Amino acid sequence: HRRSELDQTLVCTTGMPMDSGDICRHERFYRDAATGELKPKYLVFLAPTPGGDWVARLLTSQVNLRTEYPVCSLEHPCPSFYLGILGGQLPLKTWVDLRGLDDVDLLEVDRLIRLRVMARVAAVPARELEPMLECAARADDTTRQQERALRNQLARMR
Repeated sequence: HRRSELDQTLVCTTGMPMDSGDICRHERFYRDAATGELKPKYLVFLAPTPGGDWVARLLTSQVNLRTEYPVCSLEHPCPSFYLGILGGQLPLKTWVDLRGLDDVDLLEVDRLIRLRVMARVAAVPARELEPMLECAARADDTTRQQERALRNQLARMR
């Protein structure tokens, strides 16, 4: 398995270790502007930060100028990494949206998991994980701190 010693120390109080490449479904991620209804989104956890947060990005099945080849596209307006069809809860073509996203607080993730608002549903296939992290590290919206965390995660995996 691909867990490093550091990753094994990053365990939610529910006992759920977060690992680079984990995909979670957040049941109430955003509010639909038309209906006011809270809607779900999928997030992929990329790398832990020194402060215990996680660099994460949203997943999307919306093509919107995204490419399948090359799988890593840093072109605006929709920089992305193509994951393909993952199956299970993700039966459509899926991309990692590489536009900026604030880091995710692990304690908040733990709270949302306990409330059953968030759950791990899948993981990025091992063969895609390193290229995805490398692509995310090079994206324009990735902060310097996030890039360091991503490159540190890549170093641990190699």
